[in-house]
Amino acid sequence: MTENNPYVLNSDSIQEPPVSLIDKLKYLGPGFILSASIVGSGELIATTSLGAKAGFVTFWVIIVSCLVKVAIQVEFGKYAIYSGETTMKAFNRLPGFKIGKAHWTIWTWLGLMIIKFLQMGGIVGGAALILNIAFPDVSVIVWSFLSAISVSLLIYKGYYKFIEQISVVLIAAFTILTLVSVGFVQYTPYAISLDEFLSGLTFSLPKEMVIVAFGAFGITGIGGDEIMSYNYWLIEKGYAAYTGPREETENWRNRAKGWIKIMYLDAVVSMIIYTLSTAAFYLLGATILNRQGLLPEGMELIKTLTSLYTESLGPWANIIFLIAAFIVLYSTLFGALAIWTRLFPDAFSQIGWIDFTNTKQRKKIIAILAWSFPFIWASLFLLMKAPALMVLIGGLTTSVILLIVVYASLYFRYKFLPDFLKPGLAYDMLFWTSVLSILIVGAYGIYQII
Repeated sequence: MTENNPYVLNSDSIQEPPVSLIDKLKYLGPGFILSASIVGSGELIATTSLGAKAGFVTFWVIIVSCLVKVAIQVEFGKYAIYSGETTMKAFNRLPGFKIGKAHWTIWTWLGLMIIKFLQMGGIVGGAALILNIAFPDVSVIVWSFLSAISVSLLIYKGYYKFIEQISVVLIAAFTILTLVSVGFVQYTPYAISLDEFLSGLTFSLPKEMVIVAFGAFGITGIGGDEIMSYNYWLIEKGYAAYTGPREETENWRNRAKGWIKIMYLDAVVSMIIYTLSTAAFYLLGATILNRQGLLPEGMELIKTLTSLYTESLGPWANIIFLIAAFIVLYSTLFGALAIWTRLFPDAFSQIGWIDFTNTKQRKKIIAILAWSFPFIWASLFLLMKAPALMVLIGGLTTSVILLIVVYASLYFRYKFLPDFLKPGLAYDMLFWTSVLSILIVGAYGIYQII
């Protein structure tokens, strides 16, 4: 790998993939960054809101949302490993018309991301509300901008290893805290019975819950943003560099297969993590908030969600909830800013404004955007002051972005994928299950937006 530039491949960094499970685990990491981003606003706000409104009946929506999109994720991952190309560069290779130098998918994505700014504003607002409850002498306005500034400080340098390490700490913290809370629910009047749990797996969907369920589907599990970001984290981790520049040799094909297998493991482990966390948040909302008739909305969002912990662990757990909730939301801010500062510059590169493969230019634009985006997010929250609504709007937009992701994945699978990597029937069945599910939800998201 060219020093400090994983986006330019050469033969110097070629490395054989590990064989033993212990050695394979050492190379995991890209999926952890995704998990830090995934288990955030969707779980704390959208998932618990759905549970609060619907009870257990839509539990299956959340589980399906977490499981069904992974095949699309790994299709993107395979492309990154054998080609060494970023998501936006891959989009620019798709057939179809271009506006200037950039493919229509890139321009469409940029337009949709304008709406996604609302979602991130809602997350900044949620974090600020938590800090205001813990430290009421400081206003929500001040906490909004302090939260924004702090995440900028962590991201503006753009170092992959640091991002991965912080992500691991964040997901470990909120996963443990939330699973413990669900366990303690069983020792309260809100204990979940087996019949209630199974009722959430019957695949029924009340009409009045459709729009909330579709929004939650878009924002829980791995979304369009995270799928598109996976290529960058795989490349920066070194998977593509270890495989080396493409060669029509048996050694290169074996390396590509080996590192793709490591990527599969990375994707599955991260899926297990965010599925457990997401399911836990939903169950807390269904059992505690739903039974009390509480809905997490408006500026009272965090105070309502506090009962998720205080009702299961006791009044003393208020501080635990505040810590856990802040970690969850902050992890999304952290993960989102990390990838937005890569996706946007890469899109600008395809348009012709910068050269993303140029280390100096890339680091400069990452730093600029790392300071600019959070300021915009905080400003939008203070303008709207409706964090739950802002997050759900982002969820619907994410469903639409997933349509672009599906379009690209079909070309990755059927047009770009080398013959030696063609999968079997079982994989294709899972792939098409993902495609059809996302198409249905994405179409509904467009219907709701227009």
